[in-house]
Amino acid sequence: MPALRRDRLLTLLLLGALLSADLYFHLWPQVRRQLRPREHPRGCPCARRAASPGPAPAAASPAPRAAARNFSRAGPGPERRGGRGSKLQALYAHPLYRVPEEPPLLGPEDSLLASQEALRYYRRKVARWNRRHKMYQEQLNLTSLDSPLQLQLDASWIQFHLGISRHGLYPRSSPVVRQLLQDMRRSPTISADYSQDEKALLGACDCTQIVKPSGVHLKLVLRFSDFGKAMFKPMRQQRHEETPADFFYFIDFQRHNAEIAAFHLDRILDFRRVPPTVGRLVNVTKEILEVTKNEILQSVFFVSPASNVCFFAKCPYMCKTEYAVCGNPHLLEGSLSAFLPSLNLAPRLSVPNPWIRSYSLAGKEEWEVNPLYCDTVKQIYPYNSSRRLLNIIDMAIFDFLIGNMDRHHYEMFTKFGDDGFLIHLDNARGFGRHSQDELSILSPLSQCCRIKKKTLSHLQLLAQGDYRLSDVMRESLLEDELSPVLTEPHLLALDRRLQIILQTVKGCVEAHGEQSVIASDPAGESAPDSGRANPTS
Repeated sequence: MPALRRDRLLTLLLLGALLSADLYFHLWPQVRRQLRPREHPRGCPCARRAASPGPAPAAASPAPRAAARNFSRAGPGPERRGGRGSKLQALYAHPLYRVPEEPPLLGPEDSLLASQEALRYYRRKVARWNRRHKMYQEQLNLTSLDSPLQLQLDASWIQFHLGISRHGLYPRSSPVVRQLLQDMRRSPTISADYSQDEKALLGACDCTQIVKPSGVHLKLVLRFSDFGKAMFKPMRQQRHEETPADFFYFIDFQRHNAEIAAFHLDRILDFRRVPPTVGRLVNVTKEILEVTKNEILQSVFFVSPASNVCFFAKCPYMCKTEYAVCGNPHLLEGSLSAFLPSLNLAPRLSVPNPWIRSYSLAGKEEWEVNPLYCDTVKQIYPYNSSRRLLNIIDMAIFDFLIGNMDRHHYEMFTKFGDDGFLIHLDNARGFGRHSQDELSILSPLSQCCRIKKKTLSHLQLLAQGDYRLSDVMRESLLEDELSPVLTEPHLLALDRRLQIILQTVKGCVEAHGEQSVIASDPAGESAPDSGRANPTS
């Protein structure tokens, strides 16, 4: 009898423990989610199929400690930029960065957006957002003292959109860009959601696919209190870590610091084709979990055994917590890239790169085995009659400097026609290996043996000691809150790769002559002398 009573007691204790665990880990998180505003995802037919149970969302926690950071800050602050002896200031004061651009901007047709049409569109967007937000509150019987959002015409993101022209995404020395970077770094978030491409893939992923099989690709759209939007890419890899040599380029990590560094390099090269990008420490609980109304995004949050708040991709690629990103305990480092104008206002064309890679474990594209491949490209529209090919070579030079092998497509605004600039989007797979220079990225330059005179002049200038590329990049990156953005080996690799580019141009000039290799600028204007006698010196 005593043994029977002991067995009953153990059984009751076991059942009580199971019931307590069920209440704590399942029922209580469900109640918490019901108490927060939320919406059912719309416009995504795969959402119902993706409704598999996930880890419970993390409960709101106390304010993060000021010292809790998942990165090491080093080096002087941004106040050094532009000070005495500043190479960056001297670079931007050089005549190359002050010469009027060609062709000159003559009228509204040279600007991407018509300002009045754009403002009407943005007012409608704000009004619709206010209506939906009010509807969410009414459905849950919630009251809020917050006033409806108002469109601020002087908001930096609006001015950025209105300043896009056929010369680039922003003018030189634009004060709007500096303000936009500051706003993205400081503005409170009012919503968070998956990007549109991830919504389209939700619930329809095939984990047998070779491309992106490991869930390393994760990004969110954050909206700020001024109604601006940015693409958030979280930290996935430490600064000092290199991409393993056995990794294929299409399964490499997407690095947030690569997005930041690519923006600064693009600006130094005077391309201005990368959207403004800034680093930020994001509180994943307060600035993502507590403001999102997407149930699927809420369901992928959990608290790790180390008491850090984490989240992971909901199977566009793989639903596993080992691929999660985690705060420390709430703060997570990431990049924020400003959104371009809506496709409704400014349609863009997405075109396969003629030098696209195979994206398979075996096999090669024609350009990888045919050294005369460029002769074929030159016979195909639009590469046979416009400056598109020269723009692709610019893009190849940029990708070689950052080590990006993942440029399978490029985008451009349809308004500016065949000669419009290429937008250098998605640079997160750059700066992966500082110890290796992937010469195949330079194939458009080495096979076509053509380069813009303006581009060559800038590269020659940045090869000089007074304007050394690694030095001006190091100084420019001090602006960012997440400095140091790049390790010293990555900065020194830029100088090494720059010399490889110049040697490639030199070989082309020796083989084909300067007149055949160096393309003059539009309208026949010569670029200012960069201090080098000629490309072969």
